Amino acid sequence: MSKKTEKTLKTRRSGVLLPVSSIPSPYGIGTFGKEAFNFIDFLSKAGQSYWQILPLGPTSYGDSPYQSFSTFAGNPYFIDIDILIERGFLKVEDLKGFDFGKDPSCVDYEKLYKGRFKLLEIAFRNSGLSSKSSNSADPAYVKRFASFIKTNAWWLDDYALFMALKNVHDGQGFNKWPDNERLRDKATIEKCMDKYDDEVNFYRFLQFEFAIQWAEIKNYAHQKGVEIIGDIPIYVAYDSADTWANPKLFQFDKDNVPLGVAGCPPDSFSATGQLWGNPLYDWPYHKKTGYEWWMKRISHCFELYDVVRIDHFRGFDEYYSIPYGDPTAEFGHWEKGPGYDLFKTMKDKFGDSLRVIAEDLGFLTPSVLKLVQKTGFPGMKVLQFAFDSREESDYLPHNYPHNCIVYTGTHDNETTRGWYETCNSKDRAFAKKYLDIHTRKDIAWIFIRSAMASVADTCVIPMQDYLNLDDSARINTPSVLGGNWQWRLSKDACTDELAQRMYDMTKTYGRI
Repeated sequence: MSKKTEKTLKTRRSGVLLPVSSIPSPYGIGTFGKEAFNFIDFLSKAGQSYWQILPLGPTSYGDSPYQSFSTFAGNPYFIDIDILIERGFLKVEDLKGFDFGKDPSCVDYEKLYKGRFKLLEIAFRNSGLSSKSSNSADPAYVKRFASFIKTNAWWLDDYALFMALKNVHDGQGFNKWPDNERLRDKATIEKCMDKYDDEVNFYRFLQFEFAIQWAEIKNYAHQKGVEIIGDIPIYVAYDSADTWANPKLFQFDKDNVPLGVAGCPPDSFSATGQLWGNPLYDWPYHKKTGYEWWMKRISHCFELYDVVRIDHFRGFDEYYSIPYGDPTAEFGHWEKGPGYDLFKTMKDKFGDSLRVIAEDLGFLTPSVLKLVQKTGFPGMKVLQFAFDSREESDYLPHNYPHNCIVYTGTHDNETTRGWYETCNSKDRAFAKKYLDIHTRKDIAWIFIRSAMASVADTCVIPMQDYLNLDDSARINTPSVLGGNWQWRLSKDACTDELAQRMYDMTKTYGRI
């Protein structure tokens, strides 16, 4: 065996895609509790090197992890209740009367929104950090908390005040706040920090607990030989602490109203395109600052994750700008993004050791392909996209380079079984011929075998495909409002038998 071949085999790895929200728990949504540790144990037994998750930010309207109130904050829903009980911040009787949802297979975000923060407020008061606390806080805990808020003040203060003011204004977007708050009049902001000090500290407390609990998850994963692949959305939400506190970073007018918003143009899947509504970056301003905000964002991501998947990578080459207020994406136009300059700055600052995945899916122009190649980042290959019977596809396994990540599907796709059952007859016939399919039994495993056997350095499989689930287990249907981000794993799904089957296939194709 040559040294070159030996090196290639050593870099072959695989992992599982499962959002934190999909982990079983008795509290309505996946958390950083014992079930998350159990899932890491399962991945280790199954010979997996990676756990890929979705963005960890606090979700806003529509419950999408790609529309968050802050690109730096963590989702308070993921704070584990049992751990708060162990810390003495909650008692079992405190949970009485709280409805976490009756269906363990589905996240009920409305119930979470109405009940979870009330429970977390009780924990905050019992922690001793609140001005309304009747007991004193543990000195060691107070010291760690003080250190955390000092280290993270550059984003945490703005986020905590933003959330406190949202509560004052009954959840309204900051664009509907009084002008002195909306436009951040300095005297008004200082007054609000004093007036709502306890509310601000509550949101600091949530981020502190989130950080502590996530660090324990990440450290345990490392002990078990599992690394975390995280996700950084290219855009931030309009109604977010990011835009409210840093309007110069975005294409806003003097009243902090967007000039244009993000989306995708019309195509064969959508006659009116996709109107995402995210504000667009003022890239010349970012360049002038040495991409300071982006460097902070990337650094923060690599504190949370071991590998970072950058969403909508095409937007760094060219981005689609839709006039603000348009009801559809039909009348947008393309603008040039920062291109390689942003990633050169990143490499100059952090070196070449950062591991990045470029989400380079969709229609790719020659300039996008050139950008991906120049960065050296591995791109993505999705097996479900391979079987378009009308044309030869780069997504067919025999066309893969080594430097890529292969998926059977992503969080935006149907499950593989769902795809096979609903695709058109010509595409299904092509898949049957290519994959030598003779039975629909365990159809997803046939696709998994092809992905595992490919030359792609890394293979990541959605957990639903290992379970051969139909489209009732789909995570997200793009451009469809409602019913997304809800699917949850059943408590008894991760069996020893399944782990052994996954291990055997992983070992067979040299990915242990």
